[in-house]
Amino acid sequence: MKAKKKSAQQKSFLLPTLAEQLDARRPIYRLAGKIPWGDFEEEFGAFYSEEGRPAKPVRLMVGLLILKQLHDLGDETVVEAWRENPYWQYFCGEVEMQWGAPCEPSDLVHFRHRIGEIGVQMILAVSISVHGPKGGEKEVVIDSTVQEKNVTYPTDTKLYRKIIARCWKLADREQIRLRRRYGKEVRKCLLAQRGRGHWRTVKQAQRATRKLKTIAGRLVRELGRKLGVEALEKHQDDLQLYRRALAQKRNDHDKIYSLHEPHIYCVAKGKEHKKYEFGTKASVALTKTGGIIVGAVAHAENLYDGHTLPEVLQQTEALTGAVPTVAIVDRGYRGTRRIGETEILVPGPKPKDQTPHHTRLMRQRFRRSCAIEPVIGHLKSDYRLARNYLKGFTGDTLNLLLAAAAWNFKKWLNLAVSFYLNFLRGLLSPSLRPSPF
Repeated sequence: MKAKKKSAQQKSFLLPTLAEQLDARRPIYRLAGKIPWGDFEEEFGAFYSEEGRPAKPVRLMVGLLILKQLHDLGDETVVEAWRENPYWQYFCGEVEMQWGAPCEPSDLVHFRHRIGEIGVQMILAVSISVHGPKGGEKEVVIDSTVQEKNVTYPTDTKLYRKIIARCWKLADREQIRLRRRYGKEVRKCLLAQRGRGHWRTVKQAQRATRKLKTIAGRLVRELGRKLGVEALEKHQDDLQLYRRALAQKRNDHDKIYSLHEPHIYCVAKGKEHKKYEFGTKASVALTKTGGIIVGAVAHAENLYDGHTLPEVLQQTEALTGAVPTVAIVDRGYRGTRRIGETEILVPGPKPKDQTPHHTRLMRQRFRRSCAIEPVIGHLKSDYRLARNYLKGFTGDTLNLLLAAAAWNFKKWLNLAVSFYLNFLRGLLSPSLRPSPF
């Protein structure tokens, strides 16, 4: 059931509202008035029923999602910090100062699942619209990166050990008596892995890994025989995942790297400090002059960069309402020159008949395209893109879109601060301005 709207009127002449107590010049205060909260309530109203317990206000939940990503916080920490910051409370629609927690941290999880990808795309679209005409530039810069998942570095030993532990847990839950649990053998095999890096004990560690694989296969087969019809149907996907992980070879494609995140894949981006990354590939579209993110797409497969462009351009058109005329990319996108109405510019040798003026313009364009690299770095270091803690491929998509929206909102906040400082400097007379010497 949708939450009831709170009245913004002053309840007592002795108790001023939160909006009257705060400094209206603060950027977060001004941003609260810039965002069309009514559009969110109207759009997300279809996700609520007319009966049942009233839910948390839509503005509260959307505001918490924005603040969480904007300040690189978790679900628990953003709820706790909200209680201590009156500006955050005003941003989320509160009329008076609140002392209690706004919601349970798990409510943010349920709200993300409720609005889904479409709802988070709307948040990104609003973050673009607050910049006005700057978000509708005709030229964009596109690049790809890897959004790593919250998994450890995958090895066969870890994978087999987790399969064994899950089989034990499944047998205990379904009250199945295993013929043998192999607890002592598993401990010995794990202890033998300490010598994998030494030439004298590497073969012993390799034998222990093969033994773990044998034990895992025995437990999976025994559970397949002893589980009842209903239990077997319930856990069929898990058992099939275990069999697939045990059957995969070194050079296979679509390998399983994590049992709790089976959709991730290995990406080699040519980095010296990190040869392989395990997660999903993400594409980011940035306006060439304004530096506003107008597209962010997570890819379910490890596609060639040139094949990711149609999906990125389609999302950019949906968010901004216009098709970019020019997309500037790096040499990793070689082979694609035009997609629909968009021209794809890839660095390369200049044509022989190209004029010097046109050469200077192209050089300026490609130099400006390098600006997307630090933007991706900020998305990873400041806006929770370096390691994604949301589950599944849906979590990859939501985290990427929220990180892009946080970048746009933060850019607006920085511009608001700089505009106010420049305005104050303009009020100073030349005689009162500080001397540079």
